[in-house]
Amino acid sequence: MKLDQSYMPFVDHLRNFSSKRPVSFHVPGHKHGAVFPEAARELFGSILSVDVTEIAGMDDLHAPSEIIAEAEKLATDYFNSDHTFFLVGGSTSGNLAMIMAACNPGDEVIVQRNCHKSIMNGLELAGAKPIFIAPEWRDDLQRYTAPTYDSIKQAMLRFPNAKALILTYPDYFGAVFDIQSMIELAHTYHIPVFVDEAHGVHFSSSEMFPQSALQLGADVVVQSAHKMAPAMTMAAYLHIGTSRVEKHRLAYYLQMLQSSSPSYPIMASLDVARFYLAQLSKEKIRGILNSVENVRNIFSGASFWELVPHDDPLKLTFHVKHGYKISEIESMLEYHGIYPELTTENQFLFIHGLAPFVEQDYLKKTIQLIEEELKKSVKHATIEGAKLFTNPIEELALSYQEMKHITSLLVPFAQSEGEIAAEAVIPYPPGIPVILKGERITKAHITKIQLLIQQGVTIQQREEGIRIYRKA
Repeated sequence: MKLDQSYMPFVDHLRNFSSKRPVSFHVPGHKHGAVFPEAARELFGSILSVDVTEIAGMDDLHAPSEIIAEAEKLATDYFNSDHTFFLVGGSTSGNLAMIMAACNPGDEVIVQRNCHKSIMNGLELAGAKPIFIAPEWRDDLQRYTAPTYDSIKQAMLRFPNAKALILTYPDYFGAVFDIQSMIELAHTYHIPVFVDEAHGVHFSSSEMFPQSALQLGADVVVQSAHKMAPAMTMAAYLHIGTSRVEKHRLAYYLQMLQSSSPSYPIMASLDVARFYLAQLSKEKIRGILNSVENVRNIFSGASFWELVPHDDPLKLTFHVKHGYKISEIESMLEYHGIYPELTTENQFLFIHGLAPFVEQDYLKKTIQLIEEELKKSVKHATIEGAKLFTNPIEELALSYQEMKHITSLLVPFAQSEGEIAAEAVIPYPPGIPVILKGERITKAHITKIQLLIQQGVTIQQREEGIRIYRKA
């Protein structure tokens, strides 16, 4: 029997608590906002009254039995999972926990190469042995997407004792693939499937979106509620889909990896996100998709880029045409207060929210102004994306255990070809490593990084160049 999804017990509980004007002799130190600088009070004031701690009646995220347990139960019912955990450390904490719950040092794990850095960090923390499956390059999208069924099958034939298959679905741009056949294949080898579905929390809300990997048989699915649903940043869900991974092991690592003082506003926003998704009627979804079509048509009216095929209608990707400089277009958009989610060396990603976009007239005017400005600009040489992944199945040059005992030194990128990276090189967003820690550096890696630096993309490193391993 389905539960009533029309209320928010966590939110109601915090609201009732705040309305009683409680006296705080406990943490946090702002005392429901009473101890706070006046200059910041207006900005933070409305949230401080519900920024509480594990006092009586507030339950405990790591041993829930009251209000948190009730909110998680509603989420479990809505997403049709075996159990749904609330996460306050983003999808990162869920990705780390699912890997550590299933893997011991030296265990082989088949993993999609173009996955998020948190997956790589989880593999390193677990001391696992990653078997990387290269994604497929799609000419129609001009980017890498997902691995092929055949490459995964070959990996399982070579590594039938793998402890997990880890996939990313959808990708950052909303592209999906036949993940169900891959899940079914893995299960024939008794290999559980873990899915980083950070950008797919809305998939369960309507058949007009792609299906969630949870619905398609995945064993553990992690979703960033804050990316596509109305939740606060760092709010995420971890869904258990089957019994192939034990719930108590996931709970153990979640309490180890997440804060012992979790944010109540973030947890409450997970209750909000579930409620919002559950209230999305077919009529509301149609209204959102009509807005998407209008926004897409406005963007498509510009001559300097073209729409890239997409699976998730809320993700709008545009490929900049030859002769235009993407950084110049980005600066113009930002000048007018329009901020894309992501820019690559040749593409823009825009994310439409789960509500009609109301500033369509302003958007249309802005795109027209940019079009006129670009007509006066000098044409530029087009930057082409560098292709990276040439081997369908690949392993690290060094194990994580070996890396612990080798010193490293810093060298310029241009001098690193053929060396083994002692750190990952990660453009952010999207947080997918170009070079992995323990990977042998190729000319293609260096070319890609130089293109990203030229484009002004942020690289998550503290030093110029890259650290490499040197054996004594």
